[in-house]
Amino acid sequence: MADATADEGDVPAKKSKLPLILGVVLALLGAAGGFFAVSSGMILGGGGSDAAAPPAREATAEEEETATPMEDDTDIEGGAEAPPTPVAPVELGDIAFVELPPLLVSLGPGAQNTHLRFRATLEVPSRHAAEVTTLQPRVLDAMNSYLRALSPADIEAQDALLLIRAQLTRRVQLVLGEEKLRDLLVLEFVLN
Repeated sequence: MADATADEGDVPAKKSKLPLILGVVLALLGAAGGFFAVSSGMILGGGGSDAAAPPAREATAEEEETATPMEDDTDIEGGAEAPPTPVAPVELGDIAFVELPPLLVSLGPGAQNTHLRFRATLEVPSRHAAEVTTLQPRVLDAMNSYLRALSPADIEAQDALLLIRAQLTRRVQLVLGEEKLRDLLVLEFVLN
């Protein structure tokens, strides 16, 4: 009999699987709730929420007169798409574009690429276009000096174009004056 009690004592008791099942169910419910909260826009403002949509504007009388009516035979439910609504052009004001000649800058030793080919245009108020054209050699000098001073790592970085454009815009504003430059537009940025 002593052996019979010893055998019964060696068998470990079975652990309950209830905590494991409860943990899995709660994790799935939490994941589903998180997915719903993000997709509906309750968290992080993304997905299907109308909160991020721009407010609708009312059409002016002139736009209503020039708008083309939708044809009655368009079957939206049958899969045909409705024609796009006309969009009023954005009024930019009185601007001019002064195109600069292309710059070719050597990058120096240690660069994967040997040259940078850069071309830009300046967006200026049209009343200053002639003056900006006259000051074009100074603008090119400032741009060339900055581009030549960059290290290969600066040019080959992922966000290089964004940073270079901002720096060049600031330098051109210093040459021309802030009121004479609205924007610098990069037309070509090629490493070869």
